[in-house]
Amino acid sequence: MILTAGLTPAWQQILVVDGLHVGEVNRARESHWCASGKVFNAGIAAHRLGGPSLTLAVAGGLPLAEIQREFQEMGVPHRLIVTRASTRVCTTLLDRTTGTITELVENGRPLAADELAQYRAAYAEEAARAEVAVIAGSLPVDTPETFYRELLSLTPCPAVLDFRGPGLLSALDLRPYVIKPNREELARTLGQPLSSDEELCRAMQSLNARGARWVVITAGSRPVWVSSATAVYRLRPPPAGPVVNAIGCGDAMAAAIAWATRNGRPLLDAVRLGIAAAAANLRQMFPCHFDPSRIEEDAARVEVEEL
Repeated sequence: MILTAGLTPAWQQILVVDGLHVGEVNRARESHWCASGKVFNAGIAAHRLGGPSLTLAVAGGLPLAEIQREFQEMGVPHRLIVTRASTRVCTTLLDRTTGTITELVENGRPLAADELAQYRAAYAEEAARAEVAVIAGSLPVDTPETFYRELLSLTPCPAVLDFRGPGLLSALDLRPYVIKPNREELARTLGQPLSSDEELCRAMQSLNARGARWVVITAGSRPVWVSSATAVYRLRPPPAGPVVNAIGCGDAMAAAIAWATRNGRPLLDAVRLGIAAAAANLRQMFPCHFDPSRIEEDAARVEVEEL
């Protein structure tokens, strides 16, 4: 079973406009709502890829019933810790004239101590039977930065970490299987610019030296970088084609890496599948609602170069 865990899901509004004009009235020609945020996106992606999975998250307030309804309709296995705080609402603005995507992101609202304790206990229970775990997303306001480290310490299986900041650095000594921040998140985590590829590679392998078995760094449509303590690879994705909505691509990749790992695939193969899943996600309006039928074929087209 793939366990996807996180504390900052979202109830997402997607608005499609023909030309976004800041400071003016903008009328949307399409409006959609869906469950989103890293934990939900990765959980949906794991389910779409096939095989047993479980999404463990928190939810509350008015979005709770809609989130439960959507997950039931999709058949996504889930366990929600109901909170007094309402699930955050985020908005994606898709400008079809310019092709730009604008995100309006609300921070996760504070959780009570008893809710965090309930989540921790639920995670320990589910992690005990998981084959791979994905821990993803930012932390709610006022949550201790080491909370995800606590979860990782309760994880007996390989773990894919998709978050950033001091919390990520605090977890490295527990030797996570994969950490997957993007290039900007890595720079912010380390507090240094990563302007050149040489700087990026040194930064990645510094995280390997601190305990991460594999480091995977994405940067939109640019090559994906992968490092271990002894090797660095650059993976070049094939052209992705028309973009409908880019939100959730990193989450699709994290889920695909976990899915391939559960199936015994080596890490580089897993990342190639992750790149293909991210490309499939680009072609969908709703994050991670992709068709997995072409993923193996597209993964085979990803070029791998050892540096």
